Amino acid sequence: MTAQILIVDDEPQFERLLRQRLRNHIRSKKYELYFAGDGVEALDVVSKIDNLDMVLTDINMPKMDGLTFIQRLKEVRPLLKCVIVSAYGDMQNIRTAMNLGAFDFLIKPINFKDLEITIDKTLQESRLLAEIETAKKVAAQNEKLQELHQLKNHFFSNISHELRTPLTIISGMSDQVSEQPDKWLHKGMSLIRKNSDSLLLLVNQILDLQKLEANKLNLNLCNRDIIHLLSYVHNSFIGLAESKDILLKFDSELDSINMDHDVEKVERIITNLISNAIKFTPIGGVVTLTVKTEDNNLVIHIKDTGCGIPEHDLPFVFDRFYQSKSTFVENRISTGIGLSLVKELVSLMDGDITVESTFGVGSDFGVRLPIQNNLEHIPIDTQSIDFPAVSERHDQNFPGQDIHVVTEGTELPDLLIIEDNLDVQRYLLSCLEGRYQIRVANDGEEGIRQAVDWVPDIIISDVMMPKKNGMEVCHTLKSDQRTSHIPILLLTARSDKTSEMDGLASGADVYLTKPFLKKELLLRLEKLLETRELLRQRYQSPDFMQVGDNPQREEDPFMVSLRERIMSNLGDEQFGIYELCRDVGTSRSQLHRKIKALTGLSTSHFIRKIRLNEARKMLLRTHLNISEVAYEVGFRDPKYFSRTFSEEFGESPKNLRQ
Repeated sequence: MTAQILIVDDEPQFERLLRQRLRNHIRSKKYELYFAGDGVEALDVVSKIDNLDMVLTDINMPKMDGLTFIQRLKEVRPLLKCVIVSAYGDMQNIRTAMNLGAFDFLIKPINFKDLEITIDKTLQESRLLAEIETAKKVAAQNEKLQELHQLKNHFFSNISHELRTPLTIISGMSDQVSEQPDKWLHKGMSLIRKNSDSLLLLVNQILDLQKLEANKLNLNLCNRDIIHLLSYVHNSFIGLAESKDILLKFDSELDSINMDHDVEKVERIITNLISNAIKFTPIGGVVTLTVKTEDNNLVIHIKDTGCGIPEHDLPFVFDRFYQSKSTFVENRISTGIGLSLVKELVSLMDGDITVESTFGVGSDFGVRLPIQNNLEHIPIDTQSIDFPAVSERHDQNFPGQDIHVVTEGTELPDLLIIEDNLDVQRYLLSCLEGRYQIRVANDGEEGIRQAVDWVPDIIISDVMMPKKNGMEVCHTLKSDQRTSHIPILLLTARSDKTSEMDGLASGADVYLTKPFLKKELLLRLEKLLETRELLRQRYQSPDFMQVGDNPQREEDPFMVSLRERIMSNLGDEQFGIYELCRDVGTSRSQLHRKIKALTGLSTSHFIRKIRLNEARKMLLRTHLNISEVAYEVGFRDPKYFSRTFSEEFGESPKNLRQ
């Protein structure tokens, strides 16, 4: 490889001397020499030749001396090695040069053997540094490729989530229609059609992004009243907003304005922003679409009173592959396709989009489009609107309040569904109605509240939800003494093994991937309840654990604690439900549901069972008479004790001793 060397010296004879003495190396192409008469000229050469390997420069030169040149060289080419040549052997100048970064120095008149050794040493160092820099660049590129690979994996994982959810509805409701056409034909086909539209919308968004990247997505401009279009899109969401008890407002300072725009793309932008706002606004919130003009631009704002976005994530919400460390943002942005496409479409129309948000308060997305009138105006026929249909409209075949109806039935197990997707809620209700008493929560936080208040027999929870995701729901409920016993079935569109392991690690009893079969769902729930029944049989015996035994089940310590509290107050007739609730630190209804779930007994029956079991032991092991035994276990009426004892064990205390 030919070494590229720059010689900087104002003496012409020095150039001739070097060419003469190094001619063999030049002919063999070991060296290629470049010459400059001063520092200014040398910097010009440096800027034009990228692959220089080293510089040999004099100190004393006109225009720009060697010391100044070294300083400037370090600014533009910090890794380029420089050797100083001095005619005077001025150690002060040499020391200054070395402090400025010179690699070595030579004294004139030059010993050319020393020169060749110095050049070879300098070139060796330069090449070593070049190899190090190359290795760093390769490592950085590999790191970026790995990061891109991970981001793409995350992207496609979320894409599968977006695909699996509507597929769950389509496949599930088609089975329902086949099994019960009289009941589900109309409602089921409506849900199937709606979710087919959602799939088509997602596919179209992906294709549009590909076209945008390839510069093949074109505008289809027309000149019409854009206020009419915005009002139409807004009205399409009124039903959906009302179903969530959200006020959807439209506030425009203009009755109409004609301007050039692409109807389909404007509709796509506003649809994405409104549907996002509604999705992440809680019950009783407000979503407002405002329109105004400013500096010959149409300014559209979609503002919500939802959960907002953390400040550190705001710069990245339009990035398709961005993976926030915030669980909330991951849930809110989902695949990132919608917001990424919105930004690209706005840019395609020479506009811009901004977002302002306060975490926990709400978000405001602003779209600015230039007002232009280069095309002939097309009047709108209000009797025949040809705007695109909005896919997120509310389905009147499933009124919003229906999804919160509890299936009554005193003998049915209690089941809580925690799911933010209305269609999935409806499908689950269609599968489970008549089999369970059902309540529905629309997000993780609401689900935790309902689980603590209601203490159901079993819970079905989605994984990706706003506020609290399914993993957080599992961890919270399994860590709470009041709800730790409740079996939880996690529903998710993420089918990879890592996600499944994370779900089970969070405390989930079953991890079921969408789309799932109705039969599999019912079987999984049935098996969870069977496991619960075995647990009840275990805890119905007050002696399920002996002193010194290690806990075998998660609820063993709780049940042992209950038994110990009752045993420590065994002879106190006044110790009952209120006192036990006070000692445990929970409400009467919560303790009742917990004990009922674990033992099948009411709290009073559970306390009485422990008292009677101890009485039975005393009758068999001591010489106390029946009345004394009754008093020892908290009964003040021996006749009542004998009656309840007979009911519990099928024989009287007297017969037991015979």
